[in-house]
Amino acid sequence: MPDRSLAEWLTLIESRHPSEIELGLGRVAEVWHRLLQQPRLNQCKPPLAITVAGTNGKGSCITSMQALLLQHGHSVGTFTSPHFLAYNERICLAGKPVSDALIVDAFEQIEAVTDELSLTYFEVGTLAALVIFYQASPDVMLLEVGLGGRLDAINIIDADIAVLTSIALDHCDWLGDTRTAIAREKLGIARPNRPLIIGEQDYPEGFAQLVADTGAKPLWAGRDFTFTGGELFDCQLSSPESPRSFEQLNGQGLLPINKILALQALTAAGFQLNQRDSAAALQQVSLTGRHQQLSYRGLEVILDVAHNPAAAKVLAASLAQTEGRTIAVAAVLEDKDWSGIIEPMVDPVDDWILGEISDSSRARKGQSLLDLLYNAGQTGRLQPSVEQAFELAVDNAAATDRILVFGSFHTVAAVLKIILAEV
Repeated sequence: MPDRSLAEWLTLIESRHPSEIELGLGRVAEVWHRLLQQPRLNQCKPPLAITVAGTNGKGSCITSMQALLLQHGHSVGTFTSPHFLAYNERICLAGKPVSDALIVDAFEQIEAVTDELSLTYFEVGTLAALVIFYQASPDVMLLEVGLGGRLDAINIIDADIAVLTSIALDHCDWLGDTRTAIAREKLGIARPNRPLIIGEQDYPEGFAQLVADTGAKPLWAGRDFTFTGGELFDCQLSSPESPRSFEQLNGQGLLPINKILALQALTAAGFQLNQRDSAAALQQVSLTGRHQQLSYRGLEVILDVAHNPAAAKVLAASLAQTEGRTIAVAAVLEDKDWSGIIEPMVDPVDDWILGEISDSSRARKGQSLLDLLYNAGQTGRLQPSVEQAFELAVDNAAATDRILVFGSFHTVAAVLKIILAEV
């Protein structure tokens, strides 16, 4: 087998499968079964698995759990997607991206047993993360669902704890066009007689029955675990022993609900979290591209991956008043509800500059972005790329203005690369 770099492996894997997305567990489960028979894995003890699904908030919940575990002295692996700058961001041990060598070694192990089966880019990445985690044997592996839940590659693992952060309309072509249908898919990560932590409080029709059908042991936000709002929040969690209370935890940076879900999931898993270390962990936690505030050439820049109407509504509510204008740089993928994303952003945005995502075949065409913006009663300017849209925003911004970049991981990544190039 020829030696390949990580970049060469990623190019090869991406080119092999005809579809970027192909839901279903048959092929990936078979390859995982073969891997578990190999000498390097068949004696490994599986780490405790916490799987997180949801329309929004998955990354924030996982980042919060990672911070809490590390602060309390536990070892942890995390698998998230997509990445911003480097593929290694998807697979972390002890809060740090793993090396190229570890990923390449995992790819080689997968290649050796795949044979006639064809796997998607995401499926191979999922298997690579699992190989790395089983071999490294952290106390916990935190697994973020890529799409849906029931048929997502992550679901080859029987989660010890399942977390459902939120339910909103997104990926409707794959998951269904009602919140009930989407909830059914996301609840597929739950397992009978194991904890299911539910963050959504605006239940779709028939949700209680869907939860009951999983056979899991649900813990409901606002019912089984409760919390106050605000920049500092208190919460009372359900615990296998007795209720646990935490006071004056930091609610800034990430939505408090996602921090609370992290606390509840780890408590349900039996981890003994204390007030001091939990407060310290949640004080520091942050996540790239989630209301991330940076400075570029003296201008305030806010990066947010909000890519559906529910996330856009949260983003709009989080934007503080500013002395100058808010200039939006935005672009989305073809399957996103761009009109629904625009609606909550009308009031906080003063100037729109649109670009077209250049590194995905699923990018929505720039003219379509502009047309739907006009349909919403807004005016804007169109640039050929996100990078050019950001450059125009910088050129047109006054010192008191801020630039808001949102709409997709691809959109944020393009601008993040520009900003970091000058650091």
